[in-house]
Amino acid sequence: MKNQTTYNYQVATQNVDFTLRATIDSLGNYILNTAGIDAQGKGFGVDALALQNLTWVLSRLVLEIDSRPEQFAEFNLTTWVNQNTRLVSTRNFTLAYPDGTLFCRSLSQWCMLDLVRRVPVSLESIEELYNPYICPEPSPCEPPLRLRAIETDVVSEHRVVYSDIDFNSHMNTMRYIALMVDMLDIELIKSNRPLRIDVHFMNECVYGQLLKVGMQSAENQTFFEVVREDGVVACRASFVWK
Repeated sequence: MKNQTTYNYQVATQNVDFTLRATIDSLGNYILNTAGIDAQGKGFGVDALALQNLTWVLSRLVLEIDSRPEQFAEFNLTTWVNQNTRLVSTRNFTLAYPDGTLFCRSLSQWCMLDLVRRVPVSLESIEELYNPYICPEPSPCEPPLRLRAIETDVVSEHRVVYSDIDFNSHMNTMRYIALMVDMLDIELIKSNRPLRIDVHFMNECVYGQLLKVGMQSAENQTFFEVVREDGVVACRASFVWK
């Protein structure tokens, strides 16, 4: 379909875990890196926005993973933008093997950030850049869940370090998810069960801040909440196994 673009990848050795399957956060990285590549190629990437002291930041992310691909597996990643409101742009993804078998679907919602004031700004100023690339194809998964505050069972601490920081000078999206995955029972990871992840990014975390990652477990579902040392909630997430 017009304005859907497909990129070809192979699961690299550095992106698998001890099960020899792609890690959850590496799948997220393939998806988010492709978002950047596709936006840049179509003229509304961070390079174009930087000329106006603007950038893209991720607000919400949904990952539906049926099964994590094995090391060296080849796959196709298709992406498209199907909706833009005044403050939010929705970009979608499907990941499939060369024979067409889907193994992952994703929906992401992005805001445009003023790099000086560090606040969201209207997308209307760049609509002439992205409007020609809007695709009517619906999203491949249900919209992001509403995530509420949790009562934590387990809390882990993490100090934001150099390797956590991305080009926007705040903590990289997938580092949040990696911290959460590290708190899970390893048997869940080994099981390779179908999984849906919802993440709501609420406030930035920057170098040197101490974070508390809280976890609350229920049957087939785990909730997370990342809180900065100043008490501000940075991120909430839900992991649901089928």
